[in-house]
Amino acid sequence: QVHLVESGGGLVQAGGSLTLSCEASGSWFRIDSMAWYRQAPGKEREPVATIGDSGSANYADSVKGRFTIFRDHAKNMVYLQMNSLKPDDTAVYYCSCITSRQYWGQGTQVTVSS
Repeated sequence: QVHLVESGGGLVQAGGSLTLSCEASGSWFRIDSMAWYRQAPGKEREPVATIGDSGSANYADSVKGRFTIFRDHAKNMVYLQMNSLKPDDTAVYYCSCITSRQYWGQGTQVTVSS
C-alpha cells in the first residue's frame, strides 16, 4: 500500500513559478514510475509529466520546456517545477505512482491568474 501526499499548490500570476512536491509513504517492492496529472474543471484528468525509475522523463506537449519533473529516491519524493505558468495550467494536480497498481494522491489546486 502506498500513500501519496501532494503539497505546494496555490495562486500565482501568469508567468510565475510554482514547485509541487509529493511524498510517498507505506510499503512497496519497487516504484516503477511516478507522474503528475492534472484535471481542470469540466475536463478529463490528463498526464502532465512522468519519470521512470532510471530518471527518464516524458512531458505533455503543452508543458514541454516549462515544467520539469524530478525524483529524490532517498526521500521517496517527486517534484514538479512549473515555470512560465499560464491560466490554462489552472487545475487540480495529482501525484501518481505505479508499483503493483496505480496509486493517487488527493490533489493540490494550482490557480494561475491572468
